[in-house]
Amino acid sequence: MQTLLLIIQVLLAIALVVVVLLQRSEGGALGIGGGGGGGGLMTGRGAGNLLTRTTAILAALFFATSIALAVLASRHHKPRSILDLAPPAGTPAVPVPGSSKAATPATPATKPSPPAKSSAPAAPAAPAAPSVPAAPAAPNAPAGPGK
Repeated sequence: MQTLLLIIQVLLAIALVVVVLLQRSEGGALGIGGGGGGGGLMTGRGAGNLLTRTTAILAALFFATSIALAVLASRHHKPRSILDLAPPAGTPAVPVPGSSKAATPATPATKPSPPAKSSAPAAPAAPAAPSVPAAPAAPNAPAGPGK
C-alpha cells in the first residue's frame, strides 16, 4: 500500500510541475504557455480556468497522498521510551558507586597470564634536555701601539 501511494505521489508531483509550467504567467515570460504578450500555446479564459482547476485538484491530491503516507509511516514505528527497554540478557549489571554490594566476577579468579609479546616497537625515550651553547670567548686584546 505504501509503495503504491509513493508511486502515485511521484506521478502527481510530475503532473503538478507540468501543469504549473503550462500556465500563462502574468508577470513576464516565466511560463511555457506564453507570458507577457498575446498569443501562445493555450489562449483564452477557458484554457486558463482549466489549468487553474487542474492545478488545484492535483495539489489537493498531492497533499492527501502526503498525509496518507505520513499516517502509514507512523503506524509502523510506535514511539518508545528508552526507560521502558530492559537491558539485553547476558549483560552484567553495573554496580552503583557507594553501594555495599561488591560485584562478583563472572569467571573464577585464576593466575594472571603473562602479557603477550607485541610486535609493536617500544615507546621512544624522552627527549634529552636542550644543550645550551657555551658563551663566546672574550675577544683577544688588540696589540698595543708600541708593539
